Amino acid sequence: MTMAAVLLAALAVWLWAGPDRGTDRLRRIRCHHPPESRSLRERFSGRSRPARRAEAWRTASIELCHGLAAELTAGRTAGEALARALSAVEFPDPITLRPLIAAARDGGDVPAALLTAAPEQGGEAFRGLAACWRVSVTVGAGLSTVVDRVAAALREAQAHRQDVAAQLAGPRATARLLAGLPVLGLLMAAGLGMRPLHFLFGSPAGVVCLTIGLALDGCGLWWTHRLVTRAQA
Repeated sequence: MTMAAVLLAALAVWLWAGPDRGTDRLRRIRCHHPPESRSLRERFSGRSRPARRAEAWRTASIELCHGLAAELTAGRTAGEALARALSAVEFPDPITLRPLIAAARDGGDVPAALLTAAPEQGGEAFRGLAACWRVSVTVGAGLSTVVDRVAAALREAQAHRQDVAAQLAGPRATARLLAGLPVLGLLMAAGLGMRPLHFLFGSPAGVVCLTIGLALDGCGLWWTHRLVTRAQA
């Protein structure tokens, strides 16, 4: 009985004080964990796979802009600078970038290749670079300057997304805690010698209570997720 009470108390403390998703994400950004560790952490962070993929594209795109600006400042041609910068950055799907690298090296239609390689989510930088490339070719503007502006805009947008995620960490943690309270209640009842599972699965009234409880819990999680998604958008 004592051991069960200790385990239940530890579970309650973990649910209440455990690191929330937004705080853990900011800690990863500040500490600059290796790619393997960052990927493993994001896999268990609760974020959807498309969201993780879009964030990886955005992070790699910022590195691409910095690398491209550095290559251009070093005096390389635009195509060579882009090819070298693309090869130096680790993208989520590097196979899709092969036509873009070929177009940059062979003098092909780089803006079209950029738009083709840009993913629907997380491809803002590629679309911005395509516009910069067209402006540079048409007007003769310095590509390095406009690339720096694109990188600055991407960093500002990323900082805004991180700030929104940090502000939404509280509601997410509260929803996660409330969703786990029924399980905690069942464990506490079992620890006190009751038989909650026998009631829930062994009687018509228990089945009705279980169905209603699961439906309400699911509706609460769905509604919270909807509110958080709308706030992020």
